[in-house]
Amino acid sequence: QVQLVESGGGSVQPGGSLRLSCAASGSIAAIRYMGWYRQVPGKERERVALGSSAGTVDYADSVKGRFTLSGDLTKNTENTVTLQMASLKLEDAAVYYCYAVLSRTGMSSVYNEYWGQGTQVTVSS
Repeated sequence: QVQLVESGGGSVQPGGSLRLSCAASGSIAAIRYMGWYRQVPGKERERVALGSSAGTVDYADSVKGRFTLSGDLTKNTENTVTLQMASLKLEDAAVYYCYAVLSRTGMSSVYNEYWGQGTQVTVSS
Protein backbone atom coordinates (compact mmCIF):
# COMPACT_ATOMS: atom_id res chain seq x y z
CA GLN A 1 0.00 0.00 0.00
CA VAL A 2 1.21 3.49 -0.86
CA GLN A 3 0.67 6.50 1.35
CA LEU A 4 1.47 10.17 0.94
CA VAL A 5 2.12 11.64 4.36
CA GLU A 6 1.96 15.41 4.58
CA SER A 7 3.36 17.70 7.24
CA GLY A 8 3.55 21.41 7.75
CA GLY A 9 0.92 23.99 7.03
CA GLY A 10 -0.78 26.16 9.59
CA SER A 11 -1.60 29.81 9.94
CA VAL A 12 0.48 32.81 8.91
CA GLN A 13 0.08 36.50 8.26
CA PRO A 14 0.34 37.92 4.75
CA GLY A 15 3.97 38.15 3.72
CA GLY A 16 4.93 35.23 5.92
CA SER A 17 6.37 31.85 5.06
CA LEU A 18 5.39 28.23 5.54
CA ARG A 19 6.83 24.89 4.56
CA LEU A 20 4.96 21.78 3.47
CA SER A 21 6.54 18.36 3.20
CA CYS A 22 5.25 15.17 1.69
CA ALA A 23 6.76 11.73 2.01
CA ALA A 24 5.66 8.80 -0.08
CA SER A 25 5.86 5.46 1.69
CA GLY A 26 5.13 1.89 0.75
CA SER A 27 6.29 -0.45 -1.95
CA ILE A 28 7.29 2.17 -4.49
CA ALA A 29 9.16 1.29 -7.65
CA ALA A 30 9.42 4.72 -9.23
CA ILE A 31 7.93 8.20 -8.96
CA ARG A 32 7.15 9.99 -12.18
CA TYR A 33 5.58 13.14 -10.74
CA MET A 34 5.23 14.52 -7.23
CA GLY A 35 4.10 17.85 -5.95
CA TRP A 36 1.26 19.92 -4.58
CA TYR A 37 -2.24 20.98 -5.51
CA ARG A 38 -4.57 23.23 -3.57
CA GLN A 39 -8.29 23.75 -3.28
CA VAL A 40 -10.61 26.32 -1.76
CA PRO A 41 -14.31 25.69 -1.18
CA GLY A 42 -16.36 26.08 -4.31
CA LYS A 43 -13.39 25.98 -6.67
CA GLU A 44 -11.60 23.28 -8.56
CA ARG A 45 -8.38 21.83 -7.27
CA GLU A 46 -5.46 23.59 -8.94
CA ARG A 47 -1.87 22.64 -9.47
CA VAL A 48 0.61 24.60 -7.39
CA ALA A 49 3.95 22.95 -8.13
CA LEU A 50 4.73 19.62 -9.73
CA GLY A 51 8.13 18.02 -9.99
CA SER A 52 9.06 15.27 -12.39
CA SER A 53 11.58 12.46 -12.57
CA ALA A 54 13.10 14.35 -15.50
CA GLY A 55 14.16 17.04 -13.05
CA THR A 56 11.65 19.68 -14.12
CA VAL A 57 9.26 21.63 -11.90
CA ASP A 58 6.07 23.20 -13.16
CA TYR A 59 4.73 26.10 -11.10
CA ALA A 60 1.38 27.82 -11.27
CA ASP A 61 1.81 31.37 -12.54
CA SER A 62 0.34 32.70 -9.33
CA VAL A 63 3.14 31.24 -7.21
CA LYS A 64 6.17 31.66 -9.46
CA GLY A 65 8.97 33.46 -7.67
CA ARG A 66 7.38 32.86 -4.27
CA PHE A 67 7.11 29.07 -3.92
CA THR A 68 9.91 26.57 -4.34
CA LEU A 69 9.52 22.83 -4.69
CA SER A 70 12.53 20.79 -3.66
CA GLY A 71 13.26 17.09 -3.76
CA ASP A 72 15.31 15.21 -6.29
CA LEU A 73 12.88 12.95 -8.11
CA THR A 74 15.54 11.92 -10.63
CA LYS A 75 16.76 9.44 -8.05
CA ASN A 76 14.52 6.54 -7.15
CA THR A 77 15.71 6.80 -3.56
CA GLU A 78 14.13 10.22 -3.07
CA ASN A 79 10.48 9.91 -2.08
CA THR A 80 10.01 13.29 -0.41
CA VAL A 81 9.21 16.74 -1.72
CA THR A 82 9.08 20.01 0.17
CA LEU A 83 7.19 23.12 -0.82
CA GLN A 84 8.71 26.28 0.62
CA MET A 85 6.14 29.06 0.46
CA ALA A 86 7.23 32.66 0.89
CA SER A 87 5.54 36.04 0.61
CA LEU A 88 2.21 34.38 1.24
CA LYS A 89 -0.91 36.21 0.14
CA LEU A 90 -4.48 36.01 1.31
CA GLU A 91 -5.36 34.16 -1.88
CA ASP A 92 -2.87 31.39 -1.08
CA ALA A 93 -5.11 30.17 1.73
CA ALA A 94 -6.43 26.72 0.84
CA VAL A 95 -6.22 23.06 1.62
CA TYR A 96 -3.00 21.81 0.08
CA TYR A 97 -2.82 18.25 -1.20
CA CYS A 98 0.24 16.23 -1.95
CA TYR A 99 0.00 14.42 -5.29
CA ALA A 100 2.11 11.74 -6.88
CA VAL A 101 2.13 9.56 -9.95
CA LEU A 102 4.09 6.45 -9.20
CA SER A 103 4.47 2.77 -9.81
CA ARG A 104 4.54 0.07 -7.20
CA THR A 105 7.03 -2.69 -6.71
CA GLY A 106 6.11 -5.69 -8.83
CA MET A 107 4.02 -3.49 -11.15
CA SER A 108 6.72 -1.15 -12.32
CA SER A 109 5.13 -0.44 -15.70
CA VAL A 110 1.82 0.68 -14.21
CA TYR A 111 1.62 4.24 -12.93
CA ASN A 112 -1.25 5.45 -10.78
CA GLU A 113 -2.22 8.69 -9.08
CA TYR A 114 -2.14 9.11 -5.33
CA TRP A 115 -3.29 11.93 -3.07
CA GLY A 116 -2.48 12.94 0.46
CA GLN A 117 -5.17 13.75 2.98
CA GLY A 118 -4.69 17.50 2.70
CA THR A 119 -3.28 20.12 5.04
CA GLN A 120 -4.76 23.53 5.75
CA VAL A 121 -2.87 26.72 5.00
CA THR A 122 -4.46 29.83 6.45
CA VAL A 123 -3.29 33.32 5.57
CA SER A 124 -4.92 36.09 7.52
CA SER A 125 -4.08 39.35 9.18
